[in-house]
Amino acid sequence: MTPDLALLFPGQGSQSVGMGRAFYDVVPEVRNVYEEATGILGYDIAKLCFDGPADRLNATEYTQPALLTVSIAALRAFEPAGIRSIAVAGHSLGEYSALVAAGGLTFGTAVSLVQKRGRYMAEAVSPGRGLVAAVLGVSKEVVNEACREAASIGIVSPANFNCPGQIVIAGDKAAVERAIELMKAKGCRKAIPLPVSVPVHTPLMQDAANRLAHDVDRAIWSGLKMPLINNAEARPLRLAADLKASVIRQLPSPVLWEESIKVMQGMGVKTFIEVGPGTVLTGLVKRIARDATTLNVQDSQSLDATVKALTVNR
Repeated sequence: MTPDLALLFPGQGSQSVGMGRAFYDVVPEVRNVYEEATGILGYDIAKLCFDGPADRLNATEYTQPALLTVSIAALRAFEPAGIRSIAVAGHSLGEYSALVAAGGLTFGTAVSLVQKRGRYMAEAVSPGRGLVAAVLGVSKEVVNEACREAASIGIVSPANFNCPGQIVIAGDKAAVERAIELMKAKGCRKAIPLPVSVPVHTPLMQDAANRLAHDVDRAIWSGLKMPLINNAEARPLRLAADLKASVIRQLPSPVLWEESIKVMQGMGVKTFIEVGPGTVLTGLVKRIARDATTLNVQDSQSLDATVKALTVNR
């Protein structure tokens, strides 16, 4: 293991048409990942990731298996470098990629679980009911107060505490819009709707969590080779029983991402590598842990740069 390195895996919002194609075209082993996922899902996941259409890729029941597959494909391309981490974490859906990386789930089991997770989430909220938005430049206290006040007209709550100055809220569309109005009156610089089709990490997901619990319980789990810093409490977990309970709590609970990064810093992590499409998490880490080194693995160019940086610096 590398004494000060952690792997991070992205969640919904990091997807884009074309993601993962670079590795698929040049790393033969990566194709096995897509073929395994396709066999489980019953549709061509490579075609969806590479060609879209975007509206289908952005629908949560498709986004989740797609992001998991692309992230694990990137991990498989990175593994031959022989670089090991002391901790893993994933943002929301990315927690399942982290579980695969740390040995808690096989890739095939994770694909099956996230396919069900995405379907349960989509079925928990009627189309058009929910809204997810990032709010910039306001404190946790202001966000919490605005959500409490707006809750008089519907469900709205913080969904992701991402980094200083960036919090995601979610819930019923009218209540989210009202909370945004209240926050703008108290200094919110900007509110950005996100390409997430359901209001995850809010109480609206409790029914989905209850349904998923049965599938999680039937799946085969293993203890982890390295701790996972979980979303729900920002705690390091390794035992299978703890992991199973954690992924269920995760759905209706906010993602404590800022706190998770700080916990990893406390464990001695100085280098964070984002494995999978995009660099959303890299940007968040830079705002949380300014002295940390951030790297990413999403295509051959970034893979080569990351391996070179790690080799030169150690």
